[in-house]
Amino acid sequence: MLITLLFVALLAFYVAWNLGANDVANAMGTSVGSKAVTLKQALIIAGVLEFTGAVLFGHEVTETLATKIANPALFAATPQIFVVGMVTVLISCGVWLQIATSRGLPVSSSHAVVGAIAGFSWVALGVNAIDWSSIGSITIGWILTPLISGAIAALFYSQIKHWILDQPNQVVQLQEWIPWLSTLLLGVFGVIVLPPLTEPLTNFVIEQVGFTIPTYDIPLLIGAVAAVGLTIMSWRQLGDKRDKEEILPNPVERLFGRFQLLSACFVAFAHGSNDVGNAIAPLAAIVYINRTGSVPNDGLTIPLWILILGGAGIVGGLAVWGKKVIATIGENIIALQPSSGFCAELATATTILIASRLGLPVSTSHALVGGVVGIGLVQNLKSIKFQTLKGIAAAWLITIPVSAALSAAIFSIARILFF
Repeated sequence: MLITLLFVALLAFYVAWNLGANDVANAMGTSVGSKAVTLKQALIIAGVLEFTGAVLFGHEVTETLATKIANPALFAATPQIFVVGMVTVLISCGVWLQIATSRGLPVSSSHAVVGAIAGFSWVALGVNAIDWSSIGSITIGWILTPLISGAIAALFYSQIKHWILDQPNQVVQLQEWIPWLSTLLLGVFGVIVLPPLTEPLTNFVIEQVGFTIPTYDIPLLIGAVAAVGLTIMSWRQLGDKRDKEEILPNPVERLFGRFQLLSACFVAFAHGSNDVGNAIAPLAAIVYINRTGSVPNDGLTIPLWILILGGAGIVGGLAVWGKKVIATIGENIIALQPSSGFCAELATATTILIASRLGLPVSTSHALVGGVVGIGLVQNLKSIKFQTLKGIAAAWLITIPVSAALSAAIFSIARILFF
């Protein structure tokens, strides 16, 4: 069984690698495309904050994918079939994400995982093995994600454009708006994220009256401190180094570059909270079955080593294969400046974190593309490269049937060979 778990762990790492190359790349694409962040900085930001987001905020989405797509009650008598099915999910998702990344298409890993789970479940136990109510809720989330993100981005950017960019003295206007922009950025992040982050402190208080604080919260606090530290260092690095390089000669855009660096951290955290579960949920389910002998239903606990494995995979994938997708999002939809990129990223992160709080596995690429298009609608409709959008939309649409078909085919072959 140890060899089997090692094989499954390698498959999960493979999916995380491809997820890093595709989803993490499109999450950071607006920052790199606007030249607010270098690829090296994007790698550092993603490496720490993707992991932190997954650990602090990713449990709900991971549990949804592991327990709510396939009906666990129907697999209760045959947990080994569920294990084989989750292995086929990892294989089919990894293969499809690699194909899409090689073509520079920012597809949705959430689409791939949901489609793959539905595909093997249908073949294994029929159409009733799929929890269609969960599929319906997730599909509604997929449809609303780009619309909500686009609306938020358009609202933010239209206000910045009116009050700062279209004013005769932009620098003075921006300096007056810096406290408000800072409050907006940190306020949105705090309202969505602080409740679960304060849970360890609540547990500590409870411990003082006789209860025990969960040891699982200790690495969460360490991750939160690391995230804050990285944000501060990144801000200082941008101010000390990139201003001197004069890559952003416009002083207003240079100042907005600092805000976009923070919003890039925000997006990386949000992406980790939602999409890293796509790589680790099948592995977490398999490890649970190996430990308990039963199919997970509710209360799935994710071991820390699985989170570390996922974090290592996504950082490696971004570093080695991420350039093509970064170019697609950051350069080939509209031309971005830090001011517009900041609005797109803030809208994306807000939308994704709300979905994570609700346990919905939505698509970061949906949110980010919606945010970028929202910016384009405010700037000029002609600035949007619709040919690129057609390719992205086509990739979104075919991901679910392709991953479902791949998973169903691989599962059928495995069932013939092993059962």
